[in-house]
Amino acid sequence: MVSLATFRKIALSFPATTEAPHFEKTSFKVRKKIFATYDAVNKRACLKLSEIDQDVFASADRTTIYPVNNKWGKQGWTLIEMHNVNKDLFTDALTTAYCTVAPKTLAEQIRPANHE
Repeated sequence: MVSLATFRKIALSFPATTEAPHFEKTSFKVRKKIFATYDAVNKRACLKLSEIDQDVFASADRTTIYPVNNKWGKQGWTLIEMHNVNKDLFTDALTTAYCTVAPKTLAEQIRPANHE
């Protein structure tokens, strides 16, 4: 299980990240682009991943990590059930979402270009 406090701490540790409301959710942005949101009512995160990363993370547990069920899901937006997800898996997924959206220079501060 990952709490909102843990989610917030990890997300805000990334360079140039800001937190702001996004409709009824909390969003985390890098340079005004959302890479993650948190839905407190449903205790669910939504992360922006590539289609390949979405499939890789969902393969860990498709009941906990799965595409949004509409056109947004086909664009990589991925839901994570916070009450079921392992912290290490969530941290890796959130880091991947940040690196997907962040400018290359910021993403490389988290994951160097030669990171495999």
